[in-house]
Amino acid sequence: MKPVLKTTYRSLKGIVLTATATVFFSCGSHPKNFDNALDYALSSPSKKIKRVMDNLEAHELQILLTTVERDLTENLVFLEHSFQLDSLHYFYPASTVKFPAAVLSLEKLTELNRSHLDHYMVEGDTSMYNFAATINEIFAVSDNEANNRLFEFLGSDYINSKLKSKGIHPLRISHRLSTSDAANPTTKSIDLSSNGNNTLTIHSNTNNTPRPLKLKHLNKGIGYIQDGLPIDTPFDFSYKNYFSLSAQHEMIKRVIFPEAFKTSERFLISEEKRNFLLESMHKLPREQGYDPKTYYDSYGKFLWFGDTKKQLPKHIKIYNKVGYAYGTLTDCAFIEDRKNNLSYFVTATILVNQNGIFNDNNYEYDSIGIPFLAELGRQIHKYEKYRKKNLRTSISKGQ
Repeated sequence: MKPVLKTTYRSLKGIVLTATATVFFSCGSHPKNFDNALDYALSSPSKKIKRVMDNLEAHELQILLTTVERDLTENLVFLEHSFQLDSLHYFYPASTVKFPAAVLSLEKLTELNRSHLDHYMVEGDTSMYNFAATINEIFAVSDNEANNRLFEFLGSDYINSKLKSKGIHPLRISHRLSTSDAANPTTKSIDLSSNGNNTLTIHSNTNNTPRPLKLKHLNKGIGYIQDGLPIDTPFDFSYKNYFSLSAQHEMIKRVIFPEAFKTSERFLISEEKRNFLLESMHKLPREQGYDPKTYYDSYGKFLWFGDTKKQLPKHIKIYNKVGYAYGTLTDCAFIEDRKNNLSYFVTATILVNQNGIFNDNNYEYDSIGIPFLAELGRQIHKYEKYRKKNLRTSISKGQ
């Protein structure tokens, strides 16, 4: 059975049209034979694409693509295309949950009339931290401890209610990452200070204890490793974090183009903090002082450049957050090509766990997952360059 691609066209004024199209793998590989970039990319004869498309059930692939245009009156127009998008089909979001932690921390600091340059100390920790540095750690090298400190600052109830109030759903953030007390519903108190003065305490708070998720594919694989021992039953994700692809996609669109949304759907962040956020999202590890041999440019950029350690071209800016754990790779990105005047959003997730065993650290990240996402990004960009060039040619000819 051939995969069906659902395409949604949505403008700033809220006009929505939907249609469906089928991915025809027999079509020629030239962009002119396809109606959109996602059809073109997924029909690629490249082995990096084809081996995933030939085994879709195993890889649980979901993709959302939004190209960005402006109409004759300069209003934003979002052209949206999706593949196998299903918010009820669970995938583990891994470090993508650090994205809302960073954004909502900036919003909370705005609400408190505090700066992102403020320092803070977490209850039980003797170290002093800085919010800006913490957020940079999240986007540059996806630091788990940085995320967990912001989790203490916010709490799961705050995260979930804030996102849902802005129309970002479905999701359920319930735990910290890679720590023994990950699911503890009680946060630690936080002391904020500006240059050692003007201290404000955010008191400890007990959040709601999460109930098991009710979604499809929560039990995955044929077994898992626990405390070094093999368990011969599927791995249960029902108490894990849940951050659907559509929720991630809607979130990054609000960050990049807040003007395209109602005030109630935006992140209410000061202009200074938003500029900092955008810079943090696209700055490369070497631009933030990390060793480029260990943290190469594509360390946290899976789409387009994930399978190379070469430096990214200067005219390409990728604002994104990736996640990978339990064999699942996800990238939520806004890609901007300033040389060719192109911009688009891509959010994609893929499972690579051939043996069906979780927690054994035997996943095909480097051999299948990242090469697929990188090639997906390249093929999308190739199509968009072709489409933009032909659009300009048509306009110049008055067609």
